[in-house]
Parts: sequence; structure tokens; C-alpha cells
Amino acid sequence: MSESATPATPVTFPSAFLWGSATSAYQIEGAVREGGRTPSIWDTFSHTPGKTLGGEHGDIAVDHYHRFRDDVALMADLGLTAYRFSVSWPRVQPTGRGPAVQVGLDFYRRLVDELLAHGIKPAVTLYHWDLPQELEDAGGWPERDTAFRFAEYAQIVGEALGDRVEQWITLNEPWCSAFLGYGSGVHAPGRTDPEASLRAAHHLNLAHGLGTTALRSVMPARNSIAISLNSAVVRPVSQSPADLAAAQRIDDLANGVFHGPILHGAYPQSLLAATAQVTDWSYVLDGDLGAIHQPLDALGLNYYTPALVSAADEQRTGARADGHGASEHSPWPGADDVEFHQTPGERTEMGWTIDPTGLRDLIMRYTREAPGLPLYITENGAAYDDKPDAEGRVHDPERIAYLHGHLAAVRGAIAEGADVRGYYLWSLMDNFEWAYGYGKRFGAVYVDYATQARTPKSSALWYREAARTGTLPEVPGH
Repeated sequence: MSESATPATPVTFPSAFLWGSATSAYQIEGAVREGGRTPSIWDTFSHTPGKTLGGEHGDIAVDHYHRFRDDVALMADLGLTAYRFSVSWPRVQPTGRGPAVQVGLDFYRRLVDELLAHGIKPAVTLYHWDLPQELEDAGGWPERDTAFRFAEYAQIVGEALGDRVEQWITLNEPWCSAFLGYGSGVHAPGRTDPEASLRAAHHLNLAHGLGTTALRSVMPARNSIAISLNSAVVRPVSQSPADLAAAQRIDDLANGVFHGPILHGAYPQSLLAATAQVTDWSYVLDGDLGAIHQPLDALGLNYYTPALVSAADEQRTGARADGHGASEHSPWPGADDVEFHQTPGERTEMGWTIDPTGLRDLIMRYTREAPGLPLYITENGAAYDDKPDAEGRVHDPERIAYLHGHLAAVRGAIAEGADVRGYYLWSLMDNFEWAYGYGKRFGAVYVDYATQARTPKSSALWYREAARTGTLPEVPGH
């Protein structure tokens, strides 16, 4: 896409637009046994044979816990104006209950101070999948009490950091927590119970609502509270009634199950009907929907690739091509009659099709769905098989093209009237990619895992220029 994709599209981004990058605690911090931290479900899962590629885990990851000052200096050198990181719940509140461990909070206090000293706005995500193992042992997200434990934890972190951090995100991608963690089992804790996955989704929603209320009770009113959803862009293979119904089924399970109660105070009736054979939803108690439906200050959207679905063919064979890892168990409860198709086009190392139109469609959908609510792209990026050349440089022109296309889509949506206020590239640096171990590199900064040396890739330098100028530099070779 050229700089002047349409006559109406402005060349520059708004001057206040945030140019950020994002990470999560378990993927980068390491130091899993320091400062009183106890195991999370990802510690347990990654140390369970057969659950991650090569048995890899986040015990050391990229050692950000010890190298955060150098990493913040690197962010500043790359021109970032914002940085989204997550707090490790078991580092702050090791059992998921009771008082905080101050040494754990102190790490995040030092990180925030370092970011502010370099002119970088911190954005805190309270939960990026690392539930304290003791809470999972008590039942995890399918249990109602976990939502109340989260609210207590949110208040602890809000009290500690709310005076200096203005941007807050309660949960990252609750769909993955509920349906990959408790449905297909490809994420921690690795359970495969369709009914439990829907219970988990409801209690994650309740945790968001209760956590939002807890944060507001202890933080300045100026602070912004959001949630980051990996809302799916679901497209039917055809406009036949059966394919349209299949797309609606997946849209409800990917999107409506969260934005229904969060934005509108109710679960979609079509979702309740489609899942009636899986669950009776009796765990939705009086007052829950009101507790969940708290006013938001912003909405975070994470986007990587669209989904293409149809009604299932009776002769269907082969794996489910939904891009969410291999499992005999589906993360789509009540949707066994829906077939996923690989969308055409170029793909990343994850096998995900590159399609910036999906990001623009997603932004415009939520511009309509929640008019007046500011939006942030809290994750977007691509994995490639990056390798240093003979001089130690890492050239990744494919990632530059990916970023150019998706940022142009963001700018196009802004031109159409969307209130998008920032973009957080996933990820700052190569790291532990969950069940894929260290086999997928999403970073703009290359990490040599043997030495922990950081090397900015070509895409990082391209992104620095975009952040500096507020425009999109040309893609090399295009």
C-alpha cells in the first residue's frame, strides 16, 4: 500500500498517537524463583513433558528481570513513546491471596520509574495468562472465587502503581485463557472441558468488571482502564444461510461472549442458544452482568489474521485449521459443525495469513459497536525465521512489509473516523512463545538466547523512523 492509498487518507498519524511495543511477564522476565515468586500455571504447564516445543520453558526467558534497565534504554533508542508490559500475579501475590510481596511490587516500581525517566508511557496489563498455580489447584477460572481473587490483586497493583501509570488493561485475550486453557488444552492449565471453558469465560468477564471497580477505588480518576480482546474477524466462505450461520456461531464464541456483557451488559441470545447443550449458564448469577458492564475508558484490540469458516461438510477430514494449535479437543464449544479454512495469501511462520484488511474491518466494527470509545491496537505483529547475517545484522524485510500494511490499515481507519490512539507492536523482542517454546520469533529485536545479546532488526529501525516522523517509511525493495 502506498503512502497515498486513497486521496482521503492523510500521510501522517495524529501527533499524540502512541508508538509502542508490548511484552508479557512470563515470556520475558525469567527469575521464576526470585523474590518470593511461586509457580504460575505456565510454570507448571511448560515443565510438563509434551506440553511445549522441546520442553522449553520461561525459567530464564530473556532475563528481563535482571536486564530491564538495558531493555528500557533500548526502547528509548528505538523511539518508543509507550510500552505495554504485564505484571506477574505470582510475583506480586504468590498464592493469589493475601498481602503483596513488596519485593515483587518493587520490581515493577523500578520498571515504571525507568520508563518514565526515558519519556516512555507505561501501560500495565494485570493478567497475561500467568494464574498462580494455587488458584488453579482450587479450581482456576471455572471457579467463581477466582474473579474475586483477581479484584483483590488488581487493587494491590493499582495502589502501588496508579499514581504513575495512567494506562491500565485488566485482562489480555481472555478468549485464550478460557478456550485454549480449558477447552482445547493447548495453553495452560491444559484442561479439555467444554463446559469449564464457558464457565471460565464468564468468570474472566466477572474478574474484569470487579477488577475495574477495584482499580477505580484506589486510582486517580485521570487513569484509563481497558481490556485487550483478541476479537476475531470471522468471514464466511459463502453467503449461503448455512455458512452465514456458521460464521455467526464462531463470532459469538470469539467476540460476543466477551464484548456482549462487557460493552452491552448481556450475553448474545444466539450464543446462549448455540451452547445450550454444553452448559445451562446457571453460573451467571443475579448482579453479575451489572458488575461486568462497567464503563470503559478505552478498548484494546489484538489482531493477527482473519478466520474463514463454513458449515462443516459431512465428509470433512483433517485437522481443524483455526490457527490455534493442534489438539484433538476443540476450543469452540458447541460448534463442532463449523469448519475452518486456511485463508489464501502469504503467511507468517505461524502459518497465519497476512491480511491487513482484517485489522481495518476490526477497528471499524468496534467504532460502530462502541461509539465514542477510544481504541488501541494492543498487539499486532508477525513471526519470521530471523537469523543474523555474517556481520551480525538481522534483516527482516517481510516484517517491515507486514508492519507497513497493518499500520496503513490503522491510518485508513482513522481517516474513516475511528478514534485509534496508539499501536503496540508485538513484540519488543524475541521471547518464549508459549507452547511453541523459543521456536517462533515475533520480536523487532533479535535475542541470542545463548548469550542474551539484543540486536535490533531492520524492522525495529524502520519502526523507529515511523515513530519519529509519524509517517510510514517505504518498504525496502518495494
